[in-house]
Parts: sequence; structure tokens; C-alpha cells
Amino acid sequence: MYKIMNFRILSVLTIFFVSIMLQSCGLFGKRGSASEKENRRGEVTGVPKRQIWQQPLPVDMVAIKAGTFWMGQADEDIGFTQSAFNKQITISEFFMDKYEVSNNKYRQFVEAVRLGEYTYGTPTTLKEPPVFSLDEVLPDTTVWSSSFTYHYGDPLMEFYFDHPAFDNYPVVGVSWEQAQLYAQWRTYHMNANDRSDYDYPSFRLPTEAEWEYAAKGGKEVAKYPWGGPYLKNRRGCLMANFKPGRGNYIDDGFAYTAPVDVFAPNGFGLYNMAGNVAEWVQDAYSPVSSSLTWDLDPKYDDPNERRKVVRGGSWKDIAHYLETSTRTYEYQDVKTAHIGFRTVVTFLGRSGSMDVNNSRRRTR
Repeated sequence: MYKIMNFRILSVLTIFFVSIMLQSCGLFGKRGSASEKENRRGEVTGVPKRQIWQQPLPVDMVAIKAGTFWMGQADEDIGFTQSAFNKQITISEFFMDKYEVSNNKYRQFVEAVRLGEYTYGTPTTLKEPPVFSLDEVLPDTTVWSSSFTYHYGDPLMEFYFDHPAFDNYPVVGVSWEQAQLYAQWRTYHMNANDRSDYDYPSFRLPTEAEWEYAAKGGKEVAKYPWGGPYLKNRRGCLMANFKPGRGNYIDDGFAYTAPVDVFAPNGFGLYNMAGNVAEWVQDAYSPVSSSLTWDLDPKYDDPNERRKVVRGGSWKDIAHYLETSTRTYEYQDVKTAHIGFRTVVTFLGRSGSMDVNNSRRRTR
């Protein structure tokens, strides 16, 4: 009998001390003790009965936890650009699209603009819907012929964006400016159709630092998203969709682009961070941006610079452009057959509280 009582007392004391320790670390802290009664007495305790909001993980996105890594050159600078010097930086937590934005997902944006319908009922946000014109959001399908000299791209020009055979392929023929419009629409689409009392953070293009951190897949230094230094796995299969040799586009299994969910994901669960289509990022381009930006969540922003950074390499590029540290650029209004994009969203909260299994937004 005494042993049972002692065991119960010990269990209670253990739970008590564990809860105290967790509170001291901020892992099991108080949710607030705002009291209307104390507020009426002139005390300041915060607004009472505030709902606690937990940010969910949107469909087809992955949670990237905060971390520190070496951004920049991971191998020889064969172009001698001297634009990717190594620099240790820290990245805050964020959510990122698991796949490149596909034709079908971008088509949902185009159809919403075509119909002028951004909600599926009563909007759940007080913000005004964005204003788009159909002409400014349509991808340029002629890039399959105009991007290359003496190239028979007519079948792709006719079918690539509209035909269901290519629904799961990455959208191309979109400029950096159009990618910004898609992110703006997706933000409103989420906020206007959700049931939360609080707006979701804005979707956006990743910063260059976020993109490289995500591409390395949790590795501090990695030549390719799978680590490297080789382009083939143990079975002799190429690890990405790119141009492995002069005039050779097919050895990886695809002459042009590939579906967004093929090839093995990296350590973060992200697909095609190398090859398939190169990807727009948020930053303006400067060969010396690493020396100008901070070492915490860096972002180089110059509204007068029309060159925007492009990362990852594409189906038509050689292996050098697939390296996680290779930096290239394109003008923000240019549309090509080899550049697409994916979006990210900032996570509001502590990195350790990221609920990667939560696919629905909720309040408590």
C-alpha cells in the first residue's frame, strides 16, 4: 500500500517538475492569463480571450525548419564569375512548394482571372480582391519556337499548356512579373476561401538564400541537391533532367521537360531543385550581393535592377547550372521555355512548433 502511494506521489512530483522545466525553456509556456476583471481594475494583462492560431501546412508544400548553412560556391568556379563567395548565414523557417508550379495549377489562376471569380462563397478576408487582366497572366506558348533558332517546337507550342497530357508538367513562358501575380492571387485565394479569423501570410517567390538553403536539402555544403559530386546514382541513372552531353537531351528519359514529381526528392522532400526548369527567385541580381546583404535571412532588393536571379538549371542546361551555388539571371519581363517557379510562405511561429502533418487551417 505504501509503495503504491509513494509511486503516485513520485509520479505527481515528476510531472510537476517536468512542466516547470518546459516552461522555463519556453516549450510549454503559458498561453496568457488576460483577465477582464483585472483589466477593469486598471491592470494591463492583454486583450482577453484571444484565439490561438496554428499555421497549417498547405497542400503540396513542405516545412523547411530554420538553420545555418554555408551559402555560395560548392565546387570550382569554372565560369570564373566570382559571384558566389562562401558566406555562413541563417535562414528562418518557411513552407515551400514540393513541386514546381505545374501547368494545371497555373491554369487554375488563369481560369479565376478569366471568370473574375476568386472566392467560392462569402469571402473570409476584409482585403479587396486583386485586379488582373487576362492578357497579363497568360503564359506565352510561342516560347517553344521563339526561344530557339531553327527548332520545330510547333507541337509543344500548340499543346504544352492547354492539353491534359501536360497538366503535371511545369509551367513555362511566364515572366518574373507573372510569377509575382500568381503569388498575389494564391494569397487571396487562401484567405478568401478559408474559415479562419486571421489571414494567412503572403505567398511569394523564395529569396535566393532560401532557395539555396532548400536546394541543399539539409546539407551544410552540397554540390547538387542530392549531395554529389556525381550526376548518376549507383544504378547508373541520371539524377535530374538536364543536357548531359552535346546534342544529347534524352539520356535522362525526357527530351524536354518532365513531370514535376519525377526524379528523387532531396533531403527536404523537394522535387526537381536541379534541372527540369530553372526557377525565378525574389532577388535582384548583383555579382556582389553576398557582400552587401546581411547574414540573417538575406535578400538583395533593388527596384531599379531589372535582372532577377534564376536558379537550378533546366532541361536544356549542362550540369554546371544544376549546382546549388550556380547563379544566373534573366530580365524580369522575359519569358522562356526553360524557366518556371515555385512559391514559399513565411512560417509564423517557433521552428520547433511547425506542424508538418497539419493540412487544414484551424483556430483553437
